[in-house]
This record gives sequence, C-alpha cells and structure tokens, in this order.
Amino acid sequence: MKTKSIGTGLAAALVTALTLTLSGCSMQTTAPASARGDAGSDAKGSFGPVDCRKAKCIALTFDAGPGEDTPHLLDVLKEKKVHATFFLLGKNHVKKHPDTVRRIAAEGHEVANHTWTHQVLTDREPAEIRAELKKTQDAIAEVTGKKPRLMRPPQGRTDDTVSDISKDLGLSQVLWSATAKDYSTTDSALIKKRILDQAGKDGIILLHDIYKGTVPAVPGIIDALQKQGYTFVTVPQLMAPAEPVPGTIYRP
Repeated sequence: MKTKSIGTGLAAALVTALTLTLSGCSMQTTAPASARGDAGSDAKGSFGPVDCRKAKCIALTFDAGPGEDTPHLLDVLKEKKVHATFFLLGKNHVKKHPDTVRRIAAEGHEVANHTWTHQVLTDREPAEIRAELKKTQDAIAEVTGKKPRLMRPPQGRTDDTVSDISKDLGLSQVLWSATAKDYSTTDSALIKKRILDQAGKDGIILLHDIYKGTVPAVPGIIDALQKQGYTFVTVPQLMAPAEPVPGTIYRP
C-alpha cells in the first residue's frame, strides 16, 4: 500500500468528522474516539480487554494477507495475548490459505475485507467495485461462517461511490494513523522505529504480514508500546461501546 503516513494527535481524535481529500473528492471521516463519545446509552459495541474511553488503546492491523508468514504472526500474537484486525485479500490469499483464515477468526482476531485483487477502487466502475468487495465477503463467509463488517480500500483511496457500495454490503471503511511503509524495506528495526515514532492514543497501526521484515518486527513493537502503557485492541473494540456503521470512514 503506497500512501503517505497519516499523523496522529489528540485533537484529531476528538473531532467527530474530519474532512480530507481522497481521490480528488472531499470525504468525511470519523475518529474512533468520536464514535465512542457519540455512542448512546443503548450502544452495544463489545469491549475488549479494557474500556478505551478510559485506557490508552491502540489497534494493530495487517493488510493483504494471509500469507506464508501469517501463522508465525498468529503464534506471536497468541504468546503476547494481543488481538489484531486482519484486512484480507480474497483471490490469492483467502482462497489459498483457508485454514489460516479459520485460525485468525478462531483466535479472536477481527477478520476484515481488503478486496478481491487489490484494485484501486476509485479507478473502477461501480459493478467492479461491488464485485471486488462482495467476492471477498462471500469467500470469508464460506470459510468462517461470518461476513466481515470492516473493509480497507487499497491505498486508502475512497470516494462517495465506494462508500455507497460499502454501505450496501454492510461494510465500514477503516484507514490508519501509523504506517511503516513496510512494502519498501525488509529492515525490521526500521519498521519498528517508524511505528513507534507515529504511535498515539486511539491510533490504528497499518502493517502487512506478507513482507519479510514485518512479522519479525511485531514482537518489539508490541513490547515497546505495552511498556508505554498501551493496550492493544481490535478496531471495533477501539470504538466500543459504539459499533461500526456501514458506509462510514473511520480514521484516527
């Protein structure tokens, strides 16, 4: 995913709707902290290990898998007792590694949609956008028995058409606040440094479990952030007691 890193900050997290320009279109995004703040007394979102309204939470997310290194990553997360959110590709990943997808779901991680073939959705016709998302929804449901409720658009590029189709399919969009650009390096120490430099309360970390330098960096990232007082949660847990709203774009 080639995109500029998105900085974090408390001010951004407190704003209910942020305006940004994506693919030449002015879009509204909602911070997870704002979603929490706007949740009514009847909100039913599931909390994770802590209440993120009070704790220092951060979400770890992985894009474009599963791949051959994902089982080792799952071993690391299990040992560290950390749950993550996995935005999975359909055609050559979910279909190729169904046992790994089952394990991701069975071990309590959030299984999410990253399209069928990693097409930039804003470059596609509406029918193609729908197919990219729906094929992956169906493939994941076939393996896990449950359709995802979250998706991440490739390269973070979205627009009104993508949002409308996502809403129709019951999907919320999730962007990020910290990226290691791990597609550009195999240096695990550098990947760790880039994430630690960008980490912030209520942040969403973007990594890829398909690149060689990434999985080896994860234990150090987890240990360092836990020492700084962070608790790792899934994206839905980050916004609890609010629940993800289909069509909404979430960004710290």
